[in-house]
Amino acid sequence: MAVQLESDGGGDDMISAINVTPLVDIMLVLLVVFMVTARLISQSSVPMDLPKAASGNVEQTIWSITVSADGAIRVNDEVVQDKTALAPKARAALARTPELRAVISASRHTEHGVVVSVLDELRKAGLVKVAFGVSPEDAT
Repeated sequence: MAVQLESDGGGDDMISAINVTPLVDIMLVLLVVFMVTARLISQSSVPMDLPKAASGNVEQTIWSITVSADGAIRVNDEVVQDKTALAPKARAALARTPELRAVISASRHTEHGVVVSVLDELRKAGLVKVAFGVSPEDAT
């Protein structure tokens, strides 16, 4: 879309129109860049199910699961001998408290497969409200 000016050849005529095509092209490129980066940012986040409470009776609705570096599993500070024993415990706790939420805390040296198997056992039992506990400091 070019602008043509009629001139008598003097060259002193003022340009009375602006070509907006380059401006529109730049805006469309920026729009595409922002759409792509927004999608990448939303996919890289980890969904967390954080508990909400208006009173101080939160301890009964949270099930704390700790996995140590050697693979030992503790549920509310009680040692679980085998990860397959988690499913029956989770079903019983879920029957008592339908709003039960689990928080899995693992050592940074724990194998990924152990944490995933704990998560799998909880999901088999029907406990789907699961969050991951993190430490605010860089502990070794």
